[in-house]
Amino acid sequence: MKKLLVTLTAVLVASVSAMAQGTSAQISINNRNLTDASGNTYQAPINGDTTGGTAQLFLVGSGGALTALTPTTVFRTGAAAPYVSAQVVDVPGVTPGTSAQFVLRAWVGGSSYGDPANTLAGQSDPFTVSNLGGTPPGGLPITPPSLNGLQSFTLNAVSGPEPSTIALAALGAAAFFIRRRK
Repeated sequence: MKKLLVTLTAVLVASVSAMAQGTSAQISINNRNLTDASGNTYQAPINGDTTGGTAQLFLVGSGGALTALTPTTVFRTGAAAPYVSAQVVDVPGVTPGTSAQFVLRAWVGGSSYGDPANTLAGQSDPFTVSNLGGTPPGGLPITPPSLNGLQSFTLNAVSGPEPSTIALAALGAAAFFIRRRK
């Protein structure tokens, strides 16, 4: 009896896993040779850096919450420097064939967008991509689209703290040590 229950459980787990596959939509991170709603090809370079950097695509959720779609990708170098290296990523929680809103963030120097080691950083305006790829339940596979709808954006210099903030921190530290001596 135990063997039968173990076998049935294994079959049930395997069939649920198989049914779950293909439920996430997919998109291709690529900002070169995009197509607009009229079918025209356009480019959406990331302006402000020619040496390369890192970019990451985010899904825009309710209330503007951003969910990172990993992994990060790198800028191409050379003549194609303002473009990211194409790769396909899953969009969890979104059904293939539907639309979703995204934001592309890019940075140079650090390991993430908010890293203080960044020298440049910027992000796109939110944009919507229709007919996301993947295999819809009971449907045929859909090729993952590129970032159609993405517009160019510029990376801006990331500056350190304001001099007045540094002075205030130093004054606070000095007061702390003077108070401690008494």
